Amino acid sequence: MRVRAYAAAAAGEPLEPTTIERRDVGLNDVLIEIEYAGICHSDLHTVNGDWGPQPYPLVPGHEIVGIVAEVGTAVTRHRMGDRVGVGCMVGSCGECANCRNGDEQYCFSGMVPTYGGTDRDGTITQGGYSTHVVVDAGFVLSVPEGIEPAAAAPLLCAGITTYAPLRRWGAGPGRKVAVVGLGGLGHMAVKIAHAMGAEVTVLSQSLKKREDGLRLGADHYHATSDPGTFERLAGRFDLIVNTVSAPIDLDAHLGLLALDGALVNVGAPAEPLSLNVFSLLTSRRSYAGSMIGGIAETQEMLDFCAEHRIGADIELIPADRINQAYARVLGSDVRYRFVIDAATLG
Repeated sequence: MRVRAYAAAAAGEPLEPTTIERRDVGLNDVLIEIEYAGICHSDLHTVNGDWGPQPYPLVPGHEIVGIVAEVGTAVTRHRMGDRVGVGCMVGSCGECANCRNGDEQYCFSGMVPTYGGTDRDGTITQGGYSTHVVVDAGFVLSVPEGIEPAAAAPLLCAGITTYAPLRRWGAGPGRKVAVVGLGGLGHMAVKIAHAMGAEVTVLSQSLKKREDGLRLGADHYHATSDPGTFERLAGRFDLIVNTVSAPIDLDAHLGLLALDGALVNVGAPAEPLSLNVFSLLTSRRSYAGSMIGGIAETQEMLDFCAEHRIGADIELIPADRINQAYARVLGSDVRYRFVIDAATLG
């Protein structure tokens, strides 16, 4: 079937309306009529070629919420009319140790990204800035009641990207968690860490979003542009989740960790980062990275967010404002996630 979409024709080019072809629904597939698609900073990096050459024309979008319109005959988990979601991946080998352990995002053969990857039929995957998508049922999530559908879309990337390290590194009562940056990822990290029961601090360049941070669930808010911040908070945190996609002073931030504390990067700056190993040795600290989450953990996150009535703070836009939204993302002019209304694709 041919469906309406917005695509980038080349690196640095504006996205334009187009039509793309979706594969027929196979035995294990789900056809989703897309309602909402979030705009992630990763979309901008990818279509601009910041992370390497891409197979243009390319339809971005890996924060997808919609309604099941058709299912393959072997699909039992999802039914027509169900509200479902699709995140950053639509396939993996399913056989390696990581896939068997539920860490499909770390598939040894490489997980299949929702756009810009090679699908099982050899075609290039195209993302959620479109009216419909066909996805292997094993990579389709159930969106529970309790989350507004548009506010649920960013959970499929920003939500799981922050939930996974918070869960893995034990955010909860009695734990002090800092979140670096209060953007699309950071605002979700604050909400989720607060719901987990942790004491939450936002570390931002300035105090201009302090009111927002406290409203979202932060207990404290500090400006990293103030050198005194690093002196006052030295050795304070059990976990720091760095959500920014720009270089930071790793040694200064590692100095904020308590004994056995961990600094986990979920932001993906294009530039290499460096650190002094003594920043780790002196208090048995760890520096780690985390990339989205597996399918089971993503469903766990959605259920957690529904239970705690957590959705993203969004600005809903029509499709013809995608390029304007991209410019505003680059200017940090969004609080905190743009979401495209797929009904406006024409």
